[in-house]
Amino acid sequence: MYDRERDLFKSYTAGKMSRRELIEKSLKLGVAAGTANFLLNSASTAAMAADFDWMKHKGKSVKLLLNKHPYADAMIANIDNFKSLTGVDVTYDIFPEDVYFDKVTAALSSKSSQYDAFMTGAYQTWQYGPAGWIADMNEFISDPAKTSPTYDWDDVLPGLRASTAWSGVPGAELGGADSKQWCVPWGFELNNIAYNRKIFDKLGLAPPQNMNEMMEVAAKITNDAGGPYGIGVRGSRSWATIHPGFLSAYTNFGGKDLKQEDGKLRAAMDSAESKAFTAQWVKMIQDSGPKDWATYTWYQVGTDLGAGASGMIYDADILGYFMNGGDNKEAGNLAYASFKANPDAPTPTSNVWIWSLAMSNFSKERDAAWYFMQWASSAEHGLFGARKMDFVNPVRGKVWKDQEFRDRIAKSYPGYIEQYEASAPDAKIYFTPQPLFSTLTTEWAAGLQKMVTREVPVDEGLDQLAESVNRQLKSAGL
Repeated sequence: MYDRERDLFKSYTAGKMSRRELIEKSLKLGVAAGTANFLLNSASTAAMAADFDWMKHKGKSVKLLLNKHPYADAMIANIDNFKSLTGVDVTYDIFPEDVYFDKVTAALSSKSSQYDAFMTGAYQTWQYGPAGWIADMNEFISDPAKTSPTYDWDDVLPGLRASTAWSGVPGAELGGADSKQWCVPWGFELNNIAYNRKIFDKLGLAPPQNMNEMMEVAAKITNDAGGPYGIGVRGSRSWATIHPGFLSAYTNFGGKDLKQEDGKLRAAMDSAESKAFTAQWVKMIQDSGPKDWATYTWYQVGTDLGAGASGMIYDADILGYFMNGGDNKEAGNLAYASFKANPDAPTPTSNVWIWSLAMSNFSKERDAAWYFMQWASSAEHGLFGARKMDFVNPVRGKVWKDQEFRDRIAKSYPGYIEQYEASAPDAKIYFTPQPLFSTLTTEWAAGLQKMVTREVPVDEGLDQLAESVNRQLKSAGL
């Protein structure tokens, strides 16, 4: 490769020319698209190495535990750049999500040193952190001898940084005083509407702006679209049913999962706000949801949208993103809209899921593992994943400002940038951090199932749920 081409991409990486200039000069030099990607990644890697000793752990090896996910795919596609930057070898095991968290728990609870770093959700660290299984990443982020001066931790969206930090005190504010940074955000999901434009155009519908409109639009689709049902939301007996659309809308009406009384945690699902909203949610599912709603997970909600079996979903924005591509029947027909369930609320309150990277406290290569984690969560890798792969949603402000990424999204995913910008400022985890999260939230989902099938009235069901939650909190000394 000629020096002239390399210098061209180095100039772009250094901010000395615009993307338009880079494209024009590349074409004049006859640089092919594949070669351009290689040169851009190489230039970015070289730029990272300029002011930091990335070779400090050359010859070492780290092993990762990964969930099968597009975030992992993007990392693997770019891993050779990390290896050339650091001289550190990387191996990994990948498991599907239905068994993944069991693999993580087994490795950590046995104090195994097999894995140095792994993917995790922020909720799971409420168990892993206080148990002593994972490292406090503040130790590494704040150490200039271990962290590149270009890493720019503050570029990670503030709601995500706070949502992945906790003191370990049940009920304490996420990101509050004395919080430990249990993991590093890697990619995240907002909860908004993805909808089928063909169905909406056929029926003359606009995306709903609040809960009442959502119920009306969903009913219209169910009754008049000629087959598709109105709205897809999760319904399986799992904590994962509560955390996406349900909790985002619930919070928008002032609902809380738990509250503090006399220094103890108490259930708040039996509040007036909770009962009023839950009654709407249950009726919407009864009238306009899928017939087998109680079996619906992320996968069924997304698959139905992609197949044209539903008119819209209220779930992770990236779920709608993935359904608008590949071999899905409705690929190219989907669009996106932000959602504020309560018309009187000032802003949306999107509860977030954050795929993050955590470090095992039992790793024998902690410093080398941190080199991998800071590279994988860097703006440079984020830009690669956002531009060339399906690494959405990025966790860094710099990536969201990147014009190439924004142009790619705007071209094929109408409304996606707009829904992000409307929801991101107040997006965070709205659950109360405490060690019984999975158990109590799964029981909440089971209660919803009984309400939807009319086994119990909404008010009575929420009263029963609150009584059970309070018993469990008291038994656990919380």
